[in-house]
Amino acid sequence: MKCPYCENPEDRVIDSRTSKEGNAIRRRRECLECGKRFTSYERIEDLVPMVAKKDGRREPFDMNKLRDGLFIACKKRPIETERLDQIVDNIEKKLLGLGVKEIPSTWIGEEMMSSLKELDKVAYVRFASVYHQFKDITDLMDEVKTLFENKEKT
Repeated sequence: MKCPYCENPEDRVIDSRTSKEGNAIRRRRECLECGKRFTSYERIEDLVPMVAKKDGRREPFDMNKLRDGLFIACKKRPIETERLDQIVDNIEKKLLGLGVKEIPSTWIGEEMMSSLKELDKVAYVRFASVYHQFKDITDLMDEVKTLFENKEKT
């Protein structure tokens, strides 16, 4: 495994432990070249479903894309990284549990929206603005109004 800092392929494992869910092994590593530490995860390779994009393209499901989208939406918000990793793991687990060979990208987007709506309203609106491709401020205001209306009902 290459060091993410200096790209040296030589490292040593300092600590290994099973993740909370038991579906991965977390390994702390130390680069033998620069001495910096980093974390890697070892997971069982599943049959990864293909994601059917809106434009007709197909690509393998990539949980790193999910994680990146969540991190962008939650940037500068008081949300723990572990919570975002939980969301990614939950969506991945749900997807693999479906046992399908192909899933529409809209399913993944809706799952992310649902998780963000419960987690943080600001992150939800950020994600929604990109996901729903808001054209102008009116679209944004409509989404915020819907959030307030749902809040008042509960």
